[in-house]
Amino acid sequence: MDFDLSPLWISLKIAAVSTIFTFFLGILFARLVFPMKRFRFLIDSLLSLPMVLPPTVTGFFLLIIFGKNSTIGRFLASLGLQVLFTWQGAVIAAVIVSFPIMYITTMGAFQQMDTELIDAARTIGYSERVIFFKVWLPLSWPGIAAGTTLSFARALGEFGATIMIAGNLPGKTRTMSIAVYSSMQGGNREMAYVWVIIIMCLAFCMLALMNFWSSRRYTTDERINPDRRMRG
Repeated sequence: MDFDLSPLWISLKIAAVSTIFTFFLGILFARLVFPMKRFRFLIDSLLSLPMVLPPTVTGFFLLIIFGKNSTIGRFLASLGLQVLFTWQGAVIAAVIVSFPIMYITTMGAFQQMDTELIDAARTIGYSERVIFFKVWLPLSWPGIAAGTTLSFARALGEFGATIMIAGNLPGKTRTMSIAVYSSMQGGNREMAYVWVIIIMCLAFCMLALMNFWSSRRYTTDERINPDRRMRG
């Protein structure tokens, strides 16, 4: 039986590229929203919306936004660029569906920071930019790493939005999840089983890595401030 590995490489490429965007966007928006007092719940809800929407609904909106008759679609076409039915379109879909995981996880990591250390950094004259890179990120890194891992896993298993905007083109946009669907549609259960096993193994590895980073977060918290948990 000839086994085409292209869905694996396509999935890894899409997940890796999308995670790079998700990593920076998640940290950026979490940093901007974290200090807000008023209407933060509305912004949190908006940024987290793709997490609860059906992926096909997300894909529908992406089709509307990047379709050839949309303003953005016509602008991209004038530049000779195309999003629909390309792996770049699959990257956009993966970014949208995995962003809430990175955002929420990073926000949670920021909320677990010891504010006394931040206040101390301000007291000795550090700028907010220096404090962010020297204090915020080191204190939050285990949580951010866990969110990055989960975002990669979510992008790796994306199906609904991807098939809506990128289609099912063998060797181009057919990911592992779509390969399972195509195999079942074609009556090839053996191939579907193989892809299911591969996806499950990768998902298990991602969860194990996420749990490792989560355990590092609590270890770091206790090392920096051993009586914090007792005060809580």
